[in-house]
Amino acid sequence: MRFIGFGRLGAILFAVVAACVNAETVVLRGGSVFDSRTGIMLPDRTIVIEGERIQSISTVQTMPRIPSGARVIDARGKYIIPGLIDAHVHLVHVLDFARMTGEEILPLFLANGVTSVRDTGDQVVAEKLLANYAAAHPALAPRIFICSPFVDGKPPFHEDNGVSWGTNDPKDVPAFVEDMAAWGVTTVKLYVGTERPVGRKVIEEAHRRGLMVAGHLYKYSAQDAVEDGIDVLEHIDSVINYSFPPEAPHLPAAEEQKQMSPAELKHLDDQIEESRASLDLGNPTARALIDSIVKRKVKVDPTLVVSRNMILLADLPEVLNTPDNLLMPRRLRNFWPGYGPRMTPETLELRRRQFKKYEELTGLLFRSGVELLCGTDTPEPNVPPGFSMHQELQLLVESGLSPAAAIQAATIRNAEAVKQASNLGSIETGKLADLVILSANPLVDIRNTRKIEMVFRGGVASTPASLLKRVPLN
Repeated sequence: MRFIGFGRLGAILFAVVAACVNAETVVLRGGSVFDSRTGIMLPDRTIVIEGERIQSISTVQTMPRIPSGARVIDARGKYIIPGLIDAHVHLVHVLDFARMTGEEILPLFLANGVTSVRDTGDQVVAEKLLANYAAAHPALAPRIFICSPFVDGKPPFHEDNGVSWGTNDPKDVPAFVEDMAAWGVTTVKLYVGTERPVGRKVIEEAHRRGLMVAGHLYKYSAQDAVEDGIDVLEHIDSVINYSFPPEAPHLPAAEEQKQMSPAELKHLDDQIEESRASLDLGNPTARALIDSIVKRKVKVDPTLVVSRNMILLADLPEVLNTPDNLLMPRRLRNFWPGYGPRMTPETLELRRRQFKKYEELTGLLFRSGVELLCGTDTPEPNVPPGFSMHQELQLLVESGLSPAAAIQAATIRNAEAVKQASNLGSIETGKLADLVILSANPLVDIRNTRKIEMVFRGGVASTPASLLKRVPLN
């Protein structure tokens, strides 16, 4: 038996990786382990990993004899959480604009303890190739759960890069969903131009094949989508936009908009933004929608970080100049400023109030019993892969979740969203050994999820420093 302290972590990393690859045994001895089922940190636990799975978890009193030849890592004074799962990423089409490919940024996820990601809309062939790459490189990449292209109206909102599949006819849906199932997607994504007949048919066909349906909604109302059985509402917008009382300002139908002058449309848009920032979330429309989401057990993925960093507050120095952004490849950083909405200083206070309303709604959803996920929408502008996961966790806590609840959203709740709770999302005997070893307790301060000393992805160990070296500078 060899006993290893964290002071020699870098020196022994390759030996640990070799042991895991050869299905030998690794022992994490004496750390505190986060139970994502209960939200409690369990002290003084020893985890035995054999190959890619957890063989046992024990206390000092119940610890079996450590197998001969095992690699023993001293985890005393450390905190072990399940591998984080990012529930909302795009690994193909956004990177296209930056002239990048997905494998170039994958180490950024692992370096931040993100051992799995759920793509939420991309070109499926490229996704599949990237998922195969990730499966073959567990020391460099998270697990990737792939999604359909955006299911949209015809013509689709994104017409130029093959990321959308558009139809206005429900009869087209069964063959499309069958094709997606054959590609191995876990999720079918509804997008802004989908109307109810198509959306309802997608939900029906996807559920027949055991697939999840997520929606970034606009024409298909949240009320209708929830009633029809959608599984996940993506972005807090997909809730707040359907929470206004009938008398609130709203955009008219497309044909009516064509009859309005640019000045009239701008005035109406300003009224809507002010209404969103000052919305009374106790109004009957909002309450009824939240009650329906709870009753139907629909999950909500707020993705607050993309609203703050890209959509609403991207002109703030603390967003633009965060140290997280400086660690991104230059191609990505150069692409970000030219993409996304343009902002003016006179609207800043309104935008701040609007984002606070997003956080208020997120907290209300949580207190009402809605299951929240933790996703980021990376690599949208100023939403850095991997690092934005810790930003989203902090925003969830700011919205009223406890640190334990935020970590549960990023682990067991996200595992449920890809139907992998039997393998991922918690540290349990028999599950895949996706673990993150922290030097400080994240239940005391959620920012401690950044204090990563080692990441295990299927029993394969890496350190943040070694992974960041694999990311291109340019």
